[in-house]
Order: sequence, then structure tokens, then C-alpha cells
Amino acid sequence: MEPRATARAYLLGLLSNVERKNCWQLAEQAGHGRPGPMQRLLRYACWDADAVRDDIRAYAAEHWPPAGDGP
Repeated sequence: MEPRATARAYLLGLLSNVERKNCWQLAEQAGHGRPGPMQRLLRYACWDADAVRDDIRAYAAEHWPPAGDGP
């Protein structure tokens, strides 16, 4: 599985109603038979938390209206 798809599945699992948020439960939530791809992602992926935060903030600013501007 591609790392981007694994990261997406991992984040969706974290945001889901899964009671326990470990690799086994998150892998099952994503439809994987084993937690290996998620474990590899967490163990070996190199990423910059500040850059991720900035990307998410920019995405949200572009796609969602400011608070109070809605119906």
C-alpha cells in the first residue's frame, strides 16, 4: 500500500469511533488484514509536524469559511 494511502487510512481511523486507537484496530477499521503498513508508516516515515500543521491550516482556510460566517 502506498504510504499516502496508509497515512490517510491511519488519520481516518484516528478520527473514527474506534474505541481503542492502536495499529490493530486502526488497520481493521481501514479494512486491512494486518497492522504492518500502519506500523511501518509510524516507524519509518519522516515528516515535519510544523509543515503538516501549516498545510492543514492552509487547506482549512481555503475550503472552510471563517467561524461565524455560516448559516
